[in-house]
Amino acid sequence: MKALVYLGPNSLAYREEPAPTPLADEVLVRVEAVGICGSDMHAYHGHDSRRPAPLILGHEAAGRIVGGPRDGERVTINPLVVDPTCPYAIEGRWHLSPTRQIISMPPRPGAFAEYVRIPERNVVPIPEAMPIAQAALAEPVAVAWHAVRLGVERLHQPLAACRIAVLGGGAIGLAAAIVARHFGGQDIRLGEPNALRRRTIADAEGLNVHDPAGGDAPGDNSIDLVIDAVGAAATRAAASAMVRPGGVIVHAGLLPGQEGLDIRKITLQEVTLTGTYCYTPADFRQTVEALASGALGSLRWFEERPLAEGARAFQDIEAGAARAPKLVLRC
Repeated sequence: MKALVYLGPNSLAYREEPAPTPLADEVLVRVEAVGICGSDMHAYHGHDSRRPAPLILGHEAAGRIVGGPRDGERVTINPLVVDPTCPYAIEGRWHLSPTRQIISMPPRPGAFAEYVRIPERNVVPIPEAMPIAQAALAEPVAVAWHAVRLGVERLHQPLAACRIAVLGGGAIGLAAAIVARHFGGQDIRLGEPNALRRRTIADAEGLNVHDPAGGDAPGDNSIDLVIDAVGAAATRAAASAMVRPGGVIVHAGLLPGQEGLDIRKITLQEVTLTGTYCYTPADFRQTVEALASGALGSLRWFEERPLAEGARAFQDIEAGAARAPKLVLRC
C-alpha cells in the first residue's frame, strides 16, 4: 500500500509499505480522508519520543471497512484503543486508561496510508451522504467537545449567560468555539495571531475573531470560561489575567513548559483550572451525530489535499502558509 512515512525530523516520504493485517477483534479500514493534527506536527519536528521514526503518523481518519460482515460500511475512527476491562473503561473514562494506545504510535501504525487496522469497537458508522472529509474532523472536534463539556460542568451559570474566550484558532480552538456555540454560548471571543486563519474563520463561521496582539483582547477579570487551545506560557498568562473571580480555565494545549499560570490569583479568587485530554467514547459518538446532522455549522474551515502531497502540506503548516485551520489529506 502507499503511505506517508515519517523518516526523521522534518522528513516525510510517500512510499510503499506493507498493508496491515487485522487481528481477530479488528477491522481493516480503507482510509479515504485523514487530518493532520498538531501532534503530527510535533512528531514531524522530532519532538515526540513516543513517535520514533520510521513511522506512519495520522490518527484523524475516516473511510470504508474492507472485508468481513461489515464490508463497505462507511465509518469514522476513534483512534484511542483501550482494554475494555480496564477500571477506567468500565467507569466510562476510557481516555484516562493506562492501557490506552493510539494509532500513529507504536505498536499501532497510523492512518497516513491506504489502510489501517483498528478494533471494531473503535469505528463509528457515518451516513452515506456525509462528506468523508467532514467525517475525518470527528476526532479533533471530539477533543473540543470534551473540553467544552468539562468547562460547562464546572461553571455555576448557564453557558448562554457566560462570556467565553478561546485562545488559538487552530482546529481544536475553532472547534471549541463552534461547540460552545452549539451548547448555547452566545458571547464567544476567539483569539488567533495568524491573519490567514482569522480571515478563514470569520468567513466560514462568522465568529468574533481577533488578533491577540492587536489591542482588542478581552480585559482582565472579564471572562467566565477560558479555553486555552494553545498551552504556551503566553496563553496561560493571558488566560490567568482574563478569567474572572470564580471563573473556569480549561487547559487543552500541549506545548511544553509550565510557565504563565497566576497561581496566586487562581488560589485567592477560586478560579477553577482543569486539564482536558482527548474524549470519552460517548463524547466521540455525540460529536459524530452533531457533525452528521449539520448542527456544527458549515464546516468550511478545512482544506483538502492528496496524501501523495502530504510532505508539502506539512511544510505549508510549518511556514504558516496554510489558510485553513485544518488540512485533510485524501487517499
